[in-house]
Amino acid sequence: MRPVSILTAVAVVAVLYLLVFERERLISFATGDATVEMAAEAPAADAPVVPKKEVTSEMTPVHVVAKRSEADTINNAVILRGRTEASRQVDVRAEVSGLVISDPLRRGARIEAGDLLCELDIGTRDSELAEAQARLAEAQARLADAEINERAAARLSQDGFASETRLTAAQAAVQSARASVQSAQAGIAAAEKELDRLEIRAPFGGLLESDTAEIGSFLQPGALCATVIELDPIKLVGFVPETEVDKVVVGAMAGARLASGREVQGQVTFLSRSADPNTRTFRVDVTVENADGAIRDGQTAEIFIAADGALAHLIPQSALTLNNDGRLGVRLVAADNRAAFAPISILRDTVDGVWVSGLENEVSLIVVGQEFVTDGVPVLPSYEDEAAQ
Repeated sequence: MRPVSILTAVAVVAVLYLLVFERERLISFATGDATVEMAAEAPAADAPVVPKKEVTSEMTPVHVVAKRSEADTINNAVILRGRTEASRQVDVRAEVSGLVISDPLRRGARIEAGDLLCELDIGTRDSELAEAQARLAEAQARLADAEINERAAARLSQDGFASETRLTAAQAAVQSARASVQSAQAGIAAAEKELDRLEIRAPFGGLLESDTAEIGSFLQPGALCATVIELDPIKLVGFVPETEVDKVVVGAMAGARLASGREVQGQVTFLSRSADPNTRTFRVDVTVENADGAIRDGQTAEIFIAADGALAHLIPQSALTLNNDGRLGVRLVAADNRAAFAPISILRDTVDGVWVSGLENEVSLIVVGQEFVTDGVPVLPSYEDEAAQ
């Protein structure tokens, strides 16, 4: 091996040793600082201790991109998940027994109030009515005869030709005849009511949700004739959590987006005063016009109920961050050009960003670099609006 190579290797090792292990002494020697001892041996025990020179430096500002944001008033809304519900729905049932003699109406048919749904066979009810009418005629004849006898007994009693007992008996016969007439009239009314109940009619206008009873079927009292629903207007039913119930008032405007994509508008007509014991939520009804009947009962709906406006900032979602406690917020450029964390609350999520509250009316929001700074770190902001100019 050549001597030059050996000497070169020794020189490289010596330089590396000085750079790694004797760096401070090397720097002191290069700068001419006499306070650093360059000798290899340890100082004597009685030698004075000379403190090393303390080196301090300011933190370098972090370059960030910021955006000046001003708060704007937005229409706040309470957002609920709900469903559509028919304003009225009833199962029309028979009150008397009988055989159905009318042709059935098919489900989906539109009906008006009073339309005939099911007609039952009259059976022997017409003869019962005739008997009741005959009893009434007989009772009325007895009443007329009793009244004649009462008048005659009264005249004879006045002239002294009849006793008081006869007059009293005549008056009792009149009272009995009148009672018989009233009973016969009640029997006729009951028979006529029984006949009326043979025709089962729609209680209100709407749509048939089921076929009416088939012709030839026998209905007992309480048997189902048809189911009728009313869809105009229709209700949107949602349930408000107790944390937001104070934001909802009866009469407030509301909108909804159905699962089919259709959007409708209506008005809050009911707000429950009692919470559901299981969910601790309050029922809300929104009434919506549905003249064409296109909105069906039971559709899923996302309901938006208007509430008082609130000041909020529209910020990009990328500007959101978390602090050490895991709280959601943003980082701002403070007055002394230092980073500061500010917690926020999200009000609404849109395609252009998120509307948030909890900030001052005017803030400088860090939109790029917020993840690389913490509270108090100096920043050197570049503003988006200035860069655009």
